[in-house]
Amino acid sequence: MKPFLRQQLARYADRLAELEFLLSREDIMKDMSQFLTLSREHTEVAAVASRWARYQQREADLASARDMLADPDMAEMAQEEVDSASAEIAQLEAELQRMLLPKDPDDARNAFVEIRAGTGGDESALFAGDLLRMYTRYCERRGWKTEIISESPSELGGYKEVVLRVEGDNVYGALKFESGGHRVQRVPATETQGRIHTSACTVAVLPEPDEAQAIQINPSDLRIDTYRASGAGGQHNNKTDSAVRITHIPTGIVAECQDGRSQHSNKAQALKVLTARIQEKDRSERAAKDAAQRKSLIGSGDRSDRIRTYNFPQGRLTDHRINLTLYKLLYVMEGELDDVVEALQAYEAAQQLAELEVGAA
Repeated sequence: MKPFLRQQLARYADRLAELEFLLSREDIMKDMSQFLTLSREHTEVAAVASRWARYQQREADLASARDMLADPDMAEMAQEEVDSASAEIAQLEAELQRMLLPKDPDDARNAFVEIRAGTGGDESALFAGDLLRMYTRYCERRGWKTEIISESPSELGGYKEVVLRVEGDNVYGALKFESGGHRVQRVPATETQGRIHTSACTVAVLPEPDEAQAIQINPSDLRIDTYRASGAGGQHNNKTDSAVRITHIPTGIVAECQDGRSQHSNKAQALKVLTARIQEKDRSERAAKDAAQRKSLIGSGDRSDRIRTYNFPQGRLTDHRINLTLYKLLYVMEGELDDVVEALQAYEAAQQLAELEVGAA
């Protein structure tokens, strides 16, 4: 293990002792808010400290076992202990590295997935429908709940724009790397001469705002319009002005919802989407200011970036940010995104670890 990691981990043992002292004080026990905050930190710090203690114990066991290898009578048993300790040490080191990485508080949140057709006309809209199906199937495999918040279907199928809400554990942490430009290369169904066309969609993944911490929007800054919903929903939607469109006048950001059965529920859902988009705008502006200091290929959220190519004739998916190429495109389109998501998360973790090392130097 690198020295800077050992230094970081040694601090956890010291902090654990401090927290145990603080939590034993009567004045802190009487202040419930402070007590709960310190208790949560104690739980996190104790988890790291206990793993670190186990790591050090297994290092000592490994050293003792290696010393015993010189004794012919003990060599076989010592080798078994060397192998066992080495394997556990490697596992513990990987766990400790993950635990030291800075956590994005939004990773555990639900998310909105916005898919918009781009260049390519009808073929782009069809691809937007394919992406929606891919994400929906991936969410089903993860046990997450999905619902379409708003949709603008195209004439030949697919969508000009569709917004999906995803609810579950650590949704944003898994899907946030999907933001950006998605390019598809294939022979469209409408192509009579078998020529390969290139079209594109943009995807934006936004964390659902925490109502307790969400930015406050002045009601006077909002223009709320109602209209009759189109698309799925049956006769009910066609008879009432239940669909809602909300415009944030200072920024021009718009959100709409037509999926719910009542104007009230649509307004509440559209306001959530609007808040998420405004917060994402603020986040993007802050990221742009920090870009010169922190150059990361992942998580930029720039929707104009071409992040991935789906090449159907070759059955190939390429993620350009990490030079990942998989020849299992049809499986990915059926929602088997695990290899892609895990590779992107591993890359982000490596980047964060490198930054920690630089910061500790």
